[in-house]
Amino acid sequence: MSLLLTDLLNLNISDYTEKIIAEYIWIGGSGIDIRSKARTLPAPVSDPSKLPKWNYDGSSTGQAPGKDSEVILYPQAIFRDPFRRGNNILVICDTYTPDGEPLPTNKRANATKIFSHPDVVAEEPWFGLEQEYTLLQKDVKWPIGWPLGGYPGPQQGPYYCGAGADKAFGRDIVDSHYKACLYAGIDISGINGEVMPGQWEFQVGPTVGISAGDQLWAARYILERITEIAGVVLSFDPKPIEGDWNGAGAHTNYSTKSMRSDGGYEVIKKAIEKLGLRHKEHIAAYGDGNERRLTGRHETADIHRFIWGVANRGASIRVGRDTEKDEKGYFEDRRPASNMDPYVVTSMIAETTVLWKP
Repeated sequence: MSLLLTDLLNLNISDYTEKIIAEYIWIGGSGIDIRSKARTLPAPVSDPSKLPKWNYDGSSTGQAPGKDSEVILYPQAIFRDPFRRGNNILVICDTYTPDGEPLPTNKRANATKIFSHPDVVAEEPWFGLEQEYTLLQKDVKWPIGWPLGGYPGPQQGPYYCGAGADKAFGRDIVDSHYKACLYAGIDISGINGEVMPGQWEFQVGPTVGISAGDQLWAARYILERITEIAGVVLSFDPKPIEGDWNGAGAHTNYSTKSMRSDGGYEVIKKAIEKLGLRHKEHIAAYGDGNERRLTGRHETADIHRFIWGVANRGASIRVGRDTEKDEKGYFEDRRPASNMDPYVVTSMIAETTVLWKP
């Protein structure tokens, strides 16, 4: 890239104009594709309700027929833009028909209903989301750092949290993403290299209610943009490489006020029991292709069985040693796939554990 182009990309327009650029971000027709487009606004904005609604051609995203293609974007959450910087912003939106009906792919609308229910609000649900992902070489869709058409050295030993040119592939992308998320105002809480080489994880949280979904989608968008710049393909496939390799999940850590208070371990056990009774419904909503990942091997429980345990990474639900010892705390739902919709998963866990009466 020429120096002049780099200079122009790095221009801080906030020094020269009140106007800002807002990048409106939404989820497309597949439920995992992230779309965005930008518009100029006359002045900085910090409250999403002060942002104008916008529209796009839903027939080009698999969300509307050509003869009635207009989809309306409702701005819902604002983040600082780590790419344009200055006063420019990223805007997480959800999608509606011109009549104000949420699109079928708009999972945020139903999640908002659950999270605004007085019983759920009173419980202050906290989420910590662990997003695993795989970085692939652009033209061959094979993990970065792997020999073309071949496999790296010893399977799955040296790579988890590893360091070194033969063990950690793509750290520049991972670290750029970490800092960009902190800049944006996302509650990113950590990163680590995963068991399969070329696979990484970042964590978002603890975050309350609907904000967990907004923040994870914003973090995914930023990661898509960084991998675009790096010329690497980002995959959220739950089992990107068949065979004796770890899949990719989105372990979801969860607690309510009652669980975090004295006597919370009993509340946790009751919540886990309810999750077990609705295991099939949760699995159906926890991501496509998850049956390739939840095999009972590679730190997973079999998709057809519901089991929970303390410090057991082969369980559907894992309770930490500290939670058992303190008799209060949180638990981890290990079932969601890496391509899950966080709006669906977080709201469903809250609904089952707080609102559902078996």
